[in-house]
Amino acid sequence: MDFNLKKLTSDAGVFFTRAVQFTEERLGSAEKTELDAHLENLIARADCTKNWTEKIFRQTEVLLQPNPIDHTGARIEEFFYEKLDKKIPSRTTNGELLGQYMLDAAKDFGPGTPYGSTLITVGEYQSRLGGAEREFLQTSAINFLTPLRNFLEGDWRTISKERRLLENRRLDLDICKARVKKAKQAEAKAAAEQELRVAQTEFDRQAEVTRLLLEGISSTHVNHLRCLHEFVEAQATYYAQCHQYMQDLQKELSSANSDTYPNSFASNANPSTSATCPSPVSSATLPGVSPPCLASTSTPGIARDPSGPLKILDVQQPSTGHRKAKVLYDYDAHDTSELSLLADELITVYTVPGMDPDWLVGERGNQKGKVPVTYLELLS
Repeated sequence: MDFNLKKLTSDAGVFFTRAVQFTEERLGSAEKTELDAHLENLIARADCTKNWTEKIFRQTEVLLQPNPIDHTGARIEEFFYEKLDKKIPSRTTNGELLGQYMLDAAKDFGPGTPYGSTLITVGEYQSRLGGAEREFLQTSAINFLTPLRNFLEGDWRTISKERRLLENRRLDLDICKARVKKAKQAEAKAAAEQELRVAQTEFDRQAEVTRLLLEGISSTHVNHLRCLHEFVEAQATYYAQCHQYMQDLQKELSSANSDTYPNSFASNANPSTSATCPSPVSSATLPGVSPPCLASTSTPGIARDPSGPLKILDVQQPSTGHRKAKVLYDYDAHDTSELSLLADELITVYTVPGMDPDWLVGERGNQKGKVPVTYLELLS
């Protein structure tokens, strides 16, 4: 008990002395030992790394879990599972939940009805989109969020602890310097100088330890760079999957509509549907993914044969049934039977018997060729 009391008293005395030294430095009445420029630069770089890592980590969490209520609940659940050292269960995504609602609704409306069968088709694809999202969230959490969190909760805490210790060693050093200056008698000055040498040694040792830790920030940057690449790769895979699913869904719906309404021109070329078609994605950006709303020649099972038995040049514009259409996106013809398009231009379009419902015949002046319906907005 006596030992603990003495230690407590000693610690309180040291704390008070350091507080006095710190206050006098702030007021300018005491000298302050400056760190060398290299160490100061390392400290500034470390603070910058910590601040931006924290911001990126928090915002990535918001991106992956945008609902604040769900986000709070998910964090509490993760906390308990981490404390219990158990694997966090896989959560149902909003897309999967929407898909299940659509499938359940189809049972009540009748799966054999047009609306019910369409709900089943859309619901299945919504479930696939939700599954792709869940996989993306899991991959991003493991490959990107976890390393950032480990740095903030592990390495940075160690660095902060050593920096506080370095600051205490510096204050002790400056206190000893002040005592040497104030010492009048030779014996007191000798004792003060001995304390100064010890304080200087401890300060130098702690400065070296802190410097080594701070220089490790470079390795942290390398690690976070690798994690960033993996995060982008996961995003690219996820968006490519979503893009492909929506492509396939549109084709299935288009095929179902053509079977239900084989002679309906408006059903296959609805202006409102075309107007909401996503802008085409460059194949260089997402390799292997075909343009939106347009059947790809490399996708098996999808009919897109613009050079079939239909001779475009022999087709004559009908006296009725042709319409004006506004081009929504640029389109490059794949062969001589197709017509290249420029966004915002107006062309004349019409359909002919035996033609793929996803395509129309388009005319611009004396040019004629097949054009994709989903790149057009049909005008009345």
